[in-house]
Amino acid sequence: MPLMKSWVESANTADCPFPLNNLPCGVFSTDDTDARCGVAIGDMILDMAEAEEKGLVSLAEVALFDVPFWNDLMEEGPETWAALRARLIELLSEGASERDQVEKLLVPMADATLHLPFVVSEYTDFYAGKHHATNVGTIFRGAENALPPNWLHIPIGYNGRASSVVVSGTDVRRPWGQLKGPDDARPHFAPCKRFDLELEIGAIVGQPSDGPITVQEADDNIFGYVLLNDWSARDIQAWEYQPLGPFQAKATANTISPWIVTKAALEPFRTDTPEREVELLDHLKDCGPMLYDVELSVSLAPEGKDATTIARTNFKELYYSAAQQLAHHTTSGCPMNPGDLLGSGTISGPEKHQRGSLLELSWSGKEPVQLDSGETRSFLEDGDTLTLHGAARGDGYTIGFGECAGKVLPALDDPYKR
Repeated sequence: MPLMKSWVESANTADCPFPLNNLPCGVFSTDDTDARCGVAIGDMILDMAEAEEKGLVSLAEVALFDVPFWNDLMEEGPETWAALRARLIELLSEGASERDQVEKLLVPMADATLHLPFVVSEYTDFYAGKHHATNVGTIFRGAENALPPNWLHIPIGYNGRASSVVVSGTDVRRPWGQLKGPDDARPHFAPCKRFDLELEIGAIVGQPSDGPITVQEADDNIFGYVLLNDWSARDIQAWEYQPLGPFQAKATANTISPWIVTKAALEPFRTDTPEREVELLDHLKDCGPMLYDVELSVSLAPEGKDATTIARTNFKELYYSAAQQLAHHTTSGCPMNPGDLLGSGTISGPEKHQRGSLLELSWSGKEPVQLDSGETRSFLEDGDTLTLHGAARGDGYTIGFGECAGKVLPALDDPYKR
C-alpha cells in the first residue's frame, strides 16, 4: 500500500510518523482544554471530542470521545473500529469535502500535553522473545540450560501492576529493595544498583472474553499496540524471583508510548513468527502471519549529553505473537477485559547489537556498553534518559508510535523517613 495523501501537508512526507495510513489514537490536553481523545495526523492532532460534538463523527448513540481514554471506543468492537478509520480517512484525505470544518478542529502537536491513551485494566508481562530468553538463561544457568523446559511449548508470563504503567515523559525513580549478593551473609535493604530497561511492544485488548478463545479470536480482539519499556531492577529480581518469579523488581514503572497504533494500520506489515523448533499444541498454533515488521531501537542519553543508539532490533523477532499470548492467557477461563495490556517481553535479535536490555548488551556487566559521550554503561545511572523508537516502513510512508521515553531519578534518601 502506498502513501495515502492528506490535505494536512505535514502528513505527506516519507519520514512523518503519523501519515493518513496511521491515524493513531491518543489523549491530549492544552492550556484551554481538558484531556480528551485525539488522533494524530502529521504534526497536528484532530480533537475527536469536538469532531463528535459537531457531528463530523457519529459512531454510537452515546458520546465516545469526550473522555480521557479510548476504552469506550474499544468496547464498541471491531466493526466500529473499522467505521471510525474509514470516516477519518474520508475527512482527512486530499480533496475532502468537509476540510473547512475539520481544519478548525486541528491542534498543533507542539501545543499539546500527551497523557495515557487508555485506562489500563490489568497488566500481564510475557517472556516471548527467544533470543532474550536464551541470552538471559545462558548468563545465569549456562548455554546448556538456557531455556526452561516449558519455554518452547507455551508463552511464559506473570501478572504485573496496572498502576505501574505511565506515559512517555514520566520520570522514573530508582527503586529500593531487598538485595543479597552471592558473597553476602544476609540480605539488606538498599537502592537498586543494577537498574535496567527492557525493549517491548504492548498489545492492548479491545474486546472482552470469558473463557478460552482461539488464536484467531485473540487476534480479532486486539485493538492496537504501543511501545513499552519494562524498567527492571535486576539485583532485586535475582534475590526475590525464586520460586514464584518477578515481583517488586518489575513494579517500579512500565513506560508506554502515547499513541496507540491500531492493528488496522499495521496490517500491511504482517509477517510470520519464526520457524517452530517444537510443534505447538493445536490451541496455540499459528493461523497466519501474526507478527509485524516493525523496526525498533533504544537510545540512551546521560544527563546533559547527546543520546547514543545502543540497540536495534525488530518486532518480528518474537517467538510468540500477541495473539498467541492472549489465547494462552484465556485457557484457564481467565476473563479478559478492554484495556488489558500485554507486554511482549524483551525483543532481542540474534546479533549483539540487537539485544533489547543492558543485561544482555553488557552481558551482566562483563562487557560494558560504549557511549558516544565516552562513558560506558553496564546498567542505568541516575540522570540517564532511555528512549524507545518504533517504525514500520511502507511505500513512501512510515508508521510511528511516538517516543517512549523516561529519565532515571535518584533513589529516595530514606523511603521510610516521615
